[in-house]
Amino acid sequence: MGFSVLKPEAQGAKFNEALLAMDRLSLQALVAQARNTLSPGDVIELLVVPALERLGKGWEEGTIALSQIFMGGRLCEELVDQLLPKASPQRKTQPKMAIAVLEDYHLLGKRIVYSTLRAGGYEILDFGRIEADNLVRRTIDEGIQVLLISTLMLHSALRVRVVRDGLARGAQPVKILAGGAPFRFDDQLWREVGADATSRTAVGAIPIIHRWTGGAL
Repeated sequence: MGFSVLKPEAQGAKFNEALLAMDRLSLQALVAQARNTLSPGDVIELLVVPALERLGKGWEEGTIALSQIFMGGRLCEELVDQLLPKASPQRKTQPKMAIAVLEDYHLLGKRIVYSTLRAGGYEILDFGRIEADNLVRRTIDEGIQVLLISTLMLHSALRVRVVRDGLARGAQPVKILAGGAPFRFDDQLWREVGADATSRTAVGAIPIIHRWTGGAL
């Protein structure tokens, strides 16, 4: 049955079911069906992003394991790379973005956010683990416009202020999205350290960045 015969919510339900089952072949088949009538960007908006949002909601409610979030993000990332290869004009028109773990050694959270954003159709550089001063320098050198910072410990979260102040001295206009455990425990901490926003989940970062980038996809 072709994509056009099914209502969008029905197709989305099938996609979500396949994603929960980690069924790569079914996901690829559903995307192929959708491509009969939709552009790559529309497939991402109508199938991939809503499925990721449902995964994120399930994790918040305790019905989805962190491993499912991780693997779901990786599978969707593969699909989006097929839909929007690196040479795609839709990737080229996006503002430059990067993600980093700030002075922490726990990289899983960053990896989940990275996969989720790429699964949402965004191209993003991975700076890995990095010290605050080096993050400022690299952000300026590479002309980054949207910077995502992941932290686990409070002392690392407080170092976001160092990054913000360093970017201000360099006259680099950068939007900072800060996330991690300290920002979930204190919902005003992002303001105190000079970030522009925070998100409790990886999926929650997508609408924030979509708004900042003017819906580049």
